[in-house]
Amino acid sequence: MTYIKTSNLNIKRNLYNFIVNELVPGSGLTPNRVFDGLSHLIDSLSDANDSLLSQRSEKQGMIDAWHRKRKSGFSFDEYQSFLKSIDYLLDEPADFCIETANVDDEVATISGPQLVVPVKNARYAINAANARWGSLYDAFYGTDIIAQKEGLEPGKRYNPQRGQSVTHQAKTFLDDIIPLEEGSHHEVVRYYFGNGSCRAVLENGEVTTLYDERLFAGYIGEPLAPSEILFLHNGLHISLVINKDDDIGYADKANLSDILLESAVTTIQDFEDSVAAVDSEDKVEVYRNWLGLMQGDLTADFTKAGKVNSRALAKDRFYTDSVGNNIRLKGRSLLMVRNVGLLMKTDMVLDEFENEIPEGLIDGFISALAGLHDLQSTQTDKNSRKGSIYIVKPKLHGPEEVAFTCRSFELIEQALGLAPNTIKLGLMDEERRTSINLKSCIYQARQRIVFVNTGFLDRTGDEIHTSMEAGAVVPKTEMKHSAWINAYEKRNVSIALECGFHRKAQIGKGMWAMPDRMADMLMQKIEHPKSGASTAWVPSPTAATLHAIHYHTVDVFDEQKRVIQHKDTESMESLLTIPLLTDSLEVKDVNKEIDNNIQGILGYVSRWIDQGVGCSKVPDINDIGLMEDRATLRISSQHLCNWIHHGICTQQDVLDSIRRMAKVVDQQNLSDPEYAPLLPDCGDISNRPALAAAWDLIIHGKEVVNGYTEPALHRRRKEHKDSVLKNVA
Repeated sequence: MTYIKTSNLNIKRNLYNFIVNELVPGSGLTPNRVFDGLSHLIDSLSDANDSLLSQRSEKQGMIDAWHRKRKSGFSFDEYQSFLKSIDYLLDEPADFCIETANVDDEVATISGPQLVVPVKNARYAINAANARWGSLYDAFYGTDIIAQKEGLEPGKRYNPQRGQSVTHQAKTFLDDIIPLEEGSHHEVVRYYFGNGSCRAVLENGEVTTLYDERLFAGYIGEPLAPSEILFLHNGLHISLVINKDDDIGYADKANLSDILLESAVTTIQDFEDSVAAVDSEDKVEVYRNWLGLMQGDLTADFTKAGKVNSRALAKDRFYTDSVGNNIRLKGRSLLMVRNVGLLMKTDMVLDEFENEIPEGLIDGFISALAGLHDLQSTQTDKNSRKGSIYIVKPKLHGPEEVAFTCRSFELIEQALGLAPNTIKLGLMDEERRTSINLKSCIYQARQRIVFVNTGFLDRTGDEIHTSMEAGAVVPKTEMKHSAWINAYEKRNVSIALECGFHRKAQIGKGMWAMPDRMADMLMQKIEHPKSGASTAWVPSPTAATLHAIHYHTVDVFDEQKRVIQHKDTESMESLLTIPLLTDSLEVKDVNKEIDNNIQGILGYVSRWIDQGVGCSKVPDINDIGLMEDRATLRISSQHLCNWIHHGICTQQDVLDSIRRMAKVVDQQNLSDPEYAPLLPDCGDISNRPALAAAWDLIIHGKEVVNGYTEPALHRRRKEHKDSVLKNVA
C-alpha cells in the first residue's frame, strides 16, 4: 500500500483517506490543520516515548542484576532501599485532592457495572453501548441464576415453569430494593400513579404505596394505566414494564412483563487488549467504528438463523415525573475509549525519516478528533453531556509515563482547538511501578484523571516479569492468595479516596472471567462494591444487568466513607512481597500446571493469529469457558518462562505439553467452522504462525520488554495474513 506525504509525515493511503473523507468533515477543522497537529505531536513526543521505554529496560536490568546477587535471600528494607536508589519506588507527594472538572455523572456520582468491548466488532460495540438498560427477566431466564433442574430447562421454546421462577425471584428483588408500605410485590395486581405517588393494589383489594416514596421517579403512559413505572435507588434506575398484551404480562396478575435495570453505566470501547489490530487495514476499521459511536450513527448488520438483523444505537428514554415534568434518561452507556500503551510502534504513519511512529500517539489523536464530533453535536442523545472525551490509558509504568500521557493530551487539545483538560484520563493501575507509586501517578494527572482500575491479570504478569531473577514463582492458582494481591486491591481504593475520588471519579475493579457462571458471579462479585469500588468489569450485557443488583444491595458511597474513616491502607511491604515458591512440587503437579498454561495459551493464540479475534471465551483444561485476552496470555507465558528459567521444568516439557494440549484444544473447537486444527503442525511448530507465537511468548518471554505479548502476536498475525494473501493470489 502506498503512502501519502503530508506535513512531514508519510501516511498509509487508507488511513489518509479515512481522515480526510470521514474523520475531518463535520469537525470544523481542515485536513491541513489536522495533519500539522499530528505532525507536531509526533515530532514533540516520539523521542520521549522511546526514552521512557529505554528507562523501563534499564530499570529491569538493574533489578535482574540485584536479584542474581541475592539468591540466598534479602530483607524488605534492603529491597525497598534498592528500589528507591534506582527511582523505581518514589517518595509520595504531599496530600492533595484531584481537580478534574466537567465529569459526567456516570463517572463521578453513579456507581454501576462497566463493560469492556472490542470496538473492532461493530455489533459488539453497539450491544455494549446499548447495555445501559437490561432486562432482569432475560438475565435470570437465560443464565444459571435459575437452576436448570428438571422442569426448569430453558429449551428452544419458552418454558412457563421457568418463567414463573424468574418472575418470583425478580419480585423478591423488588421487595428487597423497593419495598411496599404494606404487603409484597408478589401480591400486587395493579400498579398506577395517583395522588402524587406510585400506588399498588394488592390481591385483597388494599391499596398501598412505597415504603420510601422518594424512590418513585416517574412513569410512561397514562397515570392510571402506565406502561412503565420508574424508580431510582442508589443512583440507578429500575423500570417496571406493564403490558397485558405481552405473553408474560398476560400471565402475570399485575400484567408485569419485565423489569428493566439500568446496567452498564459506562463502557470502555477497546483499541487494546481485546482487539487484534496489526496493520492499517485493521486500525482504520477500529477508528471508523469509534467515529460512528461518537457521531451516534454506527450500525451493524448480521445474519442469524438465516435472517438478516440490524443493530443501531439506542435512543434516550422519556418519562414523566410526579409533578408532570418530562424526564430524559440516557439510552446508552457513557463511552470511554482505551488506546494502546507506549510499547507498540506502527508503520501506518512514518516520520520524515521513514521511522515507525508510537501507535499510542496516533490513537490518542484520532480518538480525540472523533470525540470532537460528539462535543459539537446538536443531538440531545450525545455521549458526554459535560463536554468531555474519555481516554483510558493502559500499561503505564510510574508517574513519569503518566505525565507524558497528560502532555500528549495537552498537545492534542491544542491541535484540535479543545479547551484545556477536555480529554480525561482513565488510568489502568496494572503495572507494578504504577501500583507502588499510585499516589504520585494520580498527582501527575490530578487535573484530568477520572478513573483508576485495578488490572489484576496484567499486574500479575508484570509481577512475574519484574521479579524473574528472584526465583521460581508459585503456581497460578496460589497467586490469587499472595500477600501483594490483597494489598494491591485495597491500596487502589484507599489511595484513590485519599486523593479525593469520592463522588468525583471512578474506582474500578477487574473482570469476571467466567461468562457462563452467572450464579457464582452474583454470589462473589458483590465484594467489589463492598470494597468501595464504584465500578467493576463484566463480560457481557447480561452480566452487567446481574451485577447491577450488587449496586442496589450495597451503597458504594457509604462504603467509601467507611474506608476513608478507617484509613486501612495496606503496607508497602505487603505490596512488594514477591510470590516465590518455597516448597518443592511433585512432578505431577508441575505437569498439571504446564498443561493448564499451555492449553490456555493455545486456545487463545489460535483465535488471535488465525481468526484475528482479540478476546474470546476459551474453554480451560476443565472445559470451563474463560474470557481470555492478552493479559491472561501474559500471565501464562511469563509463568512458564519463569519456571523454565529456574529449572522447575524444561523447554522439552513445554514442547511435549504443546503437542498434548493441541489435541485438547482441537477437540474443544470442533464446532467452530472457522477454526483451523493445530495438531497436524505440531511436528514442526515453526510452520504454523499460531504455534510459533505460543513458543515465542514462552521461550523469549524474559527478553521482551515487560513480558508483553503484543510483539510476538503482531508479528505472527502479519505472517498469517501474508500467507493467506499469497494463497489467494
